[in-house]
Amino acid sequence: LPSALAPPSVPPDRPTMLCGSLLTLSAVGVSLAFNPSAIVPPVYRTRSLGARAFVAPAPPTPSSSCLSMSAASGAMNECMLTPEGYGFDSLLSRIITESGSAGRYVRAEADEIISDVMDKLTPREGIDHSSSSCALVFEGEAFVGIFTERDYVDFSMERTTKATTEQESAAYLLASVSKYVTPTADVIAFSPDATASAAIIAMRENGIRHVLVSPSENNGYVGSDAEITGVLSLQDIMSHVQKDERLSLQKLVKKFPGLADPIAQVQEEQKSYANEMAKQPGVGKNDIIKVGISLVGAVGIVTFLFSSTWLHENALLGMVGIFIVGYAGIILEEVFEFNKAAVALLMSTALWITYADFFNSSGKAGTTVLAELGDQLSEVSEICFFLLAASTIVEVVDAHQGFKVVTNQIKTTSKVSLFWVIGFLTFFLSAILNNLTVTIVMVSLLRKLIPNDYDRRLFGAMVVVAANAGGVWTPIGDVTTTMLWINGNLSTIPTVSELFLPSVVCLVGSLAFIARQVEEDDSLENSTLPEPSSLSTRGLLVFWSGIACLLVVPVFSELTGLPPYLAMLTGLGAMWTLTDIIHMGDEESDVLKVPAALSKLDTAGILFFLGILMSIGVLDKSGLLKELAVFLNDNLPGQEIIATVIGIASALIDNVPLVAATMGMYDLADYGMDDKLWQLIALCAGTGGSIFVIGSASGVALMGLEKVDFLWYAKKVSVGAAVGYFAGIAAFLAQTQVLNMVFPPAMAAVEVINNNGGILM
Repeated sequence: LPSALAPPSVPPDRPTMLCGSLLTLSAVGVSLAFNPSAIVPPVYRTRSLGARAFVAPAPPTPSSSCLSMSAASGAMNECMLTPEGYGFDSLLSRIITESGSAGRYVRAEADEIISDVMDKLTPREGIDHSSSSCALVFEGEAFVGIFTERDYVDFSMERTTKATTEQESAAYLLASVSKYVTPTADVIAFSPDATASAAIIAMRENGIRHVLVSPSENNGYVGSDAEITGVLSLQDIMSHVQKDERLSLQKLVKKFPGLADPIAQVQEEQKSYANEMAKQPGVGKNDIIKVGISLVGAVGIVTFLFSSTWLHENALLGMVGIFIVGYAGIILEEVFEFNKAAVALLMSTALWITYADFFNSSGKAGTTVLAELGDQLSEVSEICFFLLAASTIVEVVDAHQGFKVVTNQIKTTSKVSLFWVIGFLTFFLSAILNNLTVTIVMVSLLRKLIPNDYDRRLFGAMVVVAANAGGVWTPIGDVTTTMLWINGNLSTIPTVSELFLPSVVCLVGSLAFIARQVEEDDSLENSTLPEPSSLSTRGLLVFWSGIACLLVVPVFSELTGLPPYLAMLTGLGAMWTLTDIIHMGDEESDVLKVPAALSKLDTAGILFFLGILMSIGVLDKSGLLKELAVFLNDNLPGQEIIATVIGIASALIDNVPLVAATMGMYDLADYGMDDKLWQLIALCAGTGGSIFVIGSASGVALMGLEKVDFLWYAKKVSVGAAVGYFAGIAAFLAQTQVLNMVFPPAMAAVEVINNNGGILM
């Protein structure tokens, strides 16, 4: 072995050996479960071809595509752990040389009887055949075939079924071995330069346990005159791979003595590997060229804009252009391979620079702009801190398996039934919790219920639609309804009674359309959920404490007058203290505490949220959204059309500034509390955000939690969300018409009865 793999002077500790065994078993599982293209990408395994088992694999099906990706990832991680030429990349010639496998077969003549050959393969005192699990059969110097324990089993089964007398059975025992060998034409062979991974895959694909190693190998076959180097069994190869893996882990212990966790050691080695790969010829040059071109382009554009008077004269137009380009970058994230969080942050910065330095400005941000920036950052930070605290509480509950309280009640194995159950559960939860919190909770639950990535994204999109619809009909559900409620445009009882039915219609319309894409299969049987079992007292305590922290948010805000994020942070502090008390003195329970939950949060998703809301905020501060609202009021006939268009606009632009602008357009003196205009605006702004994934806080949260991109959502969900949106509006207008027809005559009749009460008595 090279010095890099030389074992240390001390034996490996238990965690290292355990980690080595786990990694090896994982690698075996990868090798035996997935297609060759996933295990042996040509760019990494150039010497792995040469067996007839290697055929062009069929394109992966949607259900297995995620597994193939996992396999490729596992292969890459293994490659980083062991150097080239070791582990699964070991040459078969090296395995034979270092393990002495060249002598691990028995030579037999074609006319030998089977009992004599088996006698050679049977361990006896003084003769070590313990590693000889097969015999190579020759007729003179010509290779006839291979005889293994599987061939002996086939021989025994034939004798048992066909030999009816003792004489016939004895005749079978005297049969020559050449009649029952696996013939040369069916023996899979590899050249000595083939890799362990190729041999393992060949064994898996062909259901065999031995491969022949021969320099005479030709496309996986050998002839009768083949020169044979040795025979390798699956056990031979995997023992050698495990040895390399264990030595590699021992090397990591020596290389990173300050890291006790083997996983942390492997992660550090991966970083070192990535750095070494970056030193390859041409890599640095390409990096410099790509960064240089991008930098020159950016500097050129900025220099032109700052030196030209165009931006001073057309600042609003420039802001619109920046917003369009930024949103295009977010929408086409998969095409350009730019992370949407980075694009959102750059877009918000560019918009604020343009607004501060060029919009009615002398070239430098004034005190007014700085105050507006502070106000906007304060508003956005409230939402980000709210999201941070709520996500952490949900993560802590999940760590204690608290969601068993819910999952134990879900008995169905039908995906369509589960789709509707989750939809209505989300709908009613979002009426008492805000829809952002509900989305976080339900997506966490779906990760346990739905094993398939595609199905989970579809269910997650359904959660967004259901959460937005459910948040409309209560003052504490959706932020826009809350805004109208706090401002005095809506009151509690009329909002609940008159928006409930349209919200249900919106939900049912959307889900009925989206549910057609749910295909029934047995994937729910493969869910990661264990069998229903009782939850420990500790788990119940954490679950109900977490739910209480979420439910108390609106009550806290109502009683204290303080913003909701402070209530959520208070709940996080309470959960933090609770878990610290529960696990006090138990060092092995660190993974169940709040710091561990914080480490799992999607920071990129929160930063994306920050960038989007800061961008929308500067458009609001500049008056662009107000101008849009005024334009709609002047050019669209009827308040119903205006509210509908505002809802559609909220699919692309945050509904909070849109509703705020609408509240400024219409005076409460003209449209009093609980006017149909305010109710319709609440309905449209709340449910319209479901049409596109970036139209609501729930959708943006889903993008971060489940990596749902804009185009996928538009293709799979937008039409269904739009169907529900217009169905909800139609239901509201029909309900209003019916109420106008029924209630005025009824109220008039009541008034007549009251006026004539004395006569009737």
